[in-house]
Amino acid sequence: MRMLRSLGWAALGTGFTFLMTTLGAATVFFFSGEPQPKFQKAMLGFAAGVMTAASVWSLLLPAIDQALAEGPLPGWLPAAAGMLLGVVFLAVLDSLLPRLRRVPREDWRQNTLLMTAITLHNVPEGMAVGLAFALAAGGEGLAGAAALAMGIGIQNFPEGAAISLPLRQEGFSRRRAFWGGTLSGSVEPVFGVLVVLAAGAVHPLMPWLLSFAAGAMLYVVVEELVPQAHSRAGTCGFVGGFLVMMVLDVALG
Repeated sequence: MRMLRSLGWAALGTGFTFLMTTLGAATVFFFSGEPQPKFQKAMLGFAAGVMTAASVWSLLLPAIDQALAEGPLPGWLPAAAGMLLGVVFLAVLDSLLPRLRRVPREDWRQNTLLMTAITLHNVPEGMAVGLAFALAAGGEGLAGAAALAMGIGIQNFPEGAAISLPLRQEGFSRRRAFWGGTLSGSVEPVFGVLVVLAAGAVHPLMPWLLSFAAGAMLYVVVEELVPQAHSRAGTCGFVGGFLVMMVLDVALG
């Protein structure tokens, strides 16, 4: 009975964060016509800024804190090793993508990498919310679990937009771009429930999972987004996205 209650609460908390990703992806319906090149670069820069700030405040710093709390390894070791593994994973995927499609398309490759990185980033976030709400179901820290879900949910809004808007700019229909952004957040309720079922085995791996996602995101930022956003508009977009994500992480984290 207690397990069912924990699973229900975990689904409730991660369902909210998933809803916020969906709302962010829905911003694609509010833009009409073909985007101007400056706007495209600004949106790519915004996505890069969001992902860079999320990598630091949402992933690497929490990974170091959790590793220090778990011991006996120094806090920087799981963060550094996990980040490198994330970079290697995305580099291998990047090299395989042209072979998975007979007619290589640069936009298809970039969009796949972008969605993969943000989806990976959502996995440990969903696990963290799921664990927090499972504990709250047992009478521990409901306020803290609600604050965590609220913070991650608000962060997910610009992340959903960071996927759907670039997809739209690459020629996808609004509906397909929306579903692309929405699907990136669907892993949160899935892994939020799974982590409750395997809490004891997964919890020690959280620092590695967090930093792995950070490495994957940083690879996409440096390899794909920053070069294409290189312009004054792209720089302004990057700064804006970084500031939005940093403020959300610090104020609501």
